[in-house]
This record gives sequence, C-alpha cells and structure tokens, in this order.
Amino acid sequence: MSGKNYRTIESRLIHGGIYGDEHTGAVNVPIYQTSTYEQQGLGQNKGWEYSRTGNPTRAALEALIAELEGGTHGFAFGSGMAALTAVLSLFKSGDRIVISSNVYGGTFRVLDKIFKNFNITYSIEDTTDLEALDKKITDDVKAILIETPANPLLTITDLSGIAAIAKKHGILSIVDNTFMTPYLQRPIENGIDIVVHSATKYLGGHSDVVAGLAVVHDKLLAERLAFIQNATGGVLGPFDSFLLIRGIKTLGVRLDRHTENALKIATWLKGHEAIKNVYYPGLESSQGYEINKKQAKNGGAMISFELKENYDHAKFFASLGLIALAESLGGVESLACHPASMTHASIPRDIREKVGITDGLIRISVGIEGADDLIADLQQAIEKAGK
Repeated sequence: MSGKNYRTIESRLIHGGIYGDEHTGAVNVPIYQTSTYEQQGLGQNKGWEYSRTGNPTRAALEALIAELEGGTHGFAFGSGMAALTAVLSLFKSGDRIVISSNVYGGTFRVLDKIFKNFNITYSIEDTTDLEALDKKITDDVKAILIETPANPLLTITDLSGIAAIAKKHGILSIVDNTFMTPYLQRPIENGIDIVVHSATKYLGGHSDVVAGLAVVHDKLLAERLAFIQNATGGVLGPFDSFLLIRGIKTLGVRLDRHTENALKIATWLKGHEAIKNVYYPGLESSQGYEINKKQAKNGGAMISFELKENYDHAKFFASLGLIALAESLGGVESLACHPASMTHASIPRDIREKVGITDGLIRISVGIEGADDLIADLQQAIEKAGK
C-alpha cells in the first residue's frame, strides 16, 4: 500500500509485508474476523474462500515474517509447536532427524512421543562439532534440526556449516530462531532451508499471545508446507495475527533494551562469587562467541547459570521478587525458569544430565526493566539461597 522505500531491518519491522489497508488508508492491517467469504459465483471469489485456507490478517503476518527472515513464504500457526509439527510432517516413515544435544523439551517430546509412532526417528548429536556431525549423516537422515543459541545452555552452532553439510547430503536444514528472531539473526541468509519460531516469545513480546511461524526459501517446499498447513488446520486466528504484527513493530527497540540488560547482568554474574557457571554467548569467554559474533548481531537476551554447591536453587527461586518464576520467555518482563523441572522436564534425567542440564541450572529471560533493579533482585535471592 505505502510504496515506501527502506533498507534497514528497523524500518522493515514496521513497513514490511502487507502494510496497512488500501481500501481505507488505515495504517494497520484490519482484523478480518471471519470464517468464510461470499463468492460471486461458482468458482469465482476475491482470493479468499475459507479462513483455515487463508485469511487477510494472517496473510499480512505471513508476508511480514517471510520478508524479515529473507525467505519467500511464511506460515502462521496456533503455537510454536504447531509450526514445528507442520514442518516435521514433511517427513515420512523411515526418515531420521538429527537434533542438537540441547533443544527445547517440547521439540524432544514431539519427536520422541508422537513422530516416533510413525517411524520418524531422531538422534541427538553435538552439532557444534561439524566434522564429527558430517560423518554421522547416514542415508536415513533427512534433516538436521538445531537451535542456536540452544535452549537452555546457549550453545552456538555454525549456521553456514550446518547448511553446507545439509546441502552436501541432499537433506533439509531446520533452525529454531526463537531466541534470536530475525532482528538479531537470519539463518536463511546463511543457507538454512527452514526457519521456525515460537512467536509467543520475542516476536509477540508481551506475554499475551501464543503463536508459531515458519519460513522457507524454496517454492516447492512452500507448496508442500502450505498443503500441510491447510490439511492439518493448526492455523493462527486473525486477532492473534493482528497482535503479532503489532508486537513485531516494536521488536527492534525492545530487543535493544533486552540485550543491553542481558550483557550487563551476564557480566555481573560472571564476576559473582556465588556463581559456578554462566552461559551467555555475548561474553567473550563463552563457548562459540566468535561464531555467534559472525552470524548474529549480539548474544541475545537469554542467560543460564549455576549456583555453587553451597547455595539452594529452590530458595533462590522462592526469594525472587521482581523476576517472576514462570514458563516461557521473551516478554517485556523478566522471567526465571528451572529447566530440569519446567521447560525440559519431558527429557529423561540421564539425557538431561549428559548434556549439562543439571538440577542446579537456572535460566533467565531478561526483560526491559531497569538493569540495576534486576541485579538487585538477583543479589538478594542469591544471598537468601546461601546454605
């Protein structure tokens, strides 16, 4: 509608995709709260038939995320897991998916408890070791699925390296970009085939919508995913699509504050006498710092850390005041999480501990409050956690 020219991601967040409403001049895409559309005659319509198949508000969101990620087609779903389920539905019996050694527990659960029933299997590998990973791609492997930074240990995987391995073996590369968003990292620009998001998190940004997104850069792949989206029906509704478009418009300014706070807090934690380990890819001492610096704008806003043995993590969580103990992440408010019993509880204990998800691990989604207030809250909780 606007015909405006822009080159920066900041402008693209606001004006990208389908901007406004050409019929009225409204600067916001309307909420087309309808299930069906009147047709002019048999086989004659205005491009819309039924809102599971397509809805103008959802279409505007899908065009926006495709543009932001540098893809050609976007797809909006009722949750991040619905988006991932649709992507995994591209595969058939006998196929195997390689996943990172630490991924979101829901990703593990849907593979282990749902897709395994259809003989779509998985194997857990250290995707940071590209040479070793390349040797483990056998004929039954049809995709590599990673997160970078990974949840919850914030390990970094080389996106271009994963894309090269996938192309070498003729398989798909899939990246969950929830933690970074296209404002900080664009995997498709590094050769990745499919990007998925739990848009509930930073893209929505206000803890008031549950949504998932997927983006591809291949016409044939887009046709297959569009068929799955329509056939299985896990689509995002028009009002939630509207909320997500609204949230994305402030993504840049929010993430600037999120990441500024996170670096300050991670640096403070790194020097704290009560802290055993800090996991944050924005610290120069962290694993994968140089790789992350190459492929992302900064270290993001998620931090994980472990208290030393003489501190009680349960007392720490109970003592937090400003920071809420809650599932999820990416909202304007700071949240604390215990991965072993919350986000990654569905992963068997032996697998969790093998990859480093210990009972003492704490994950913080750093919000946009005052950093000094957040540090003060962490400090008093750490003091009360001392045994």
